[in-house]
Amino acid sequence: MSLELAGILLTVIIQGLYVAFKLGKFEEKLVTLEKKQDRHNNLIERMVRVEDSVKSAHKRIDDIK
Repeated sequence: MSLELAGILLTVIIQGLYVAFKLGKFEEKLVTLEKKQDRHNNLIERMVRVEDSVKSAHKRIDDIK
């Protein structure tokens, strides 16, 4: 009985370590995705400013004509 209990305990510990390892990897991937999303959002904000600038430039060109 004691040997079975030790085996079960060892299995639970190993499984716990495995889950902790996988959660750590998940956390790393999540951080990477957040960085990519931040860069994408920054690009979107910059493109909105560029589009506004282009609209303004087109309006000035039309006024010159």
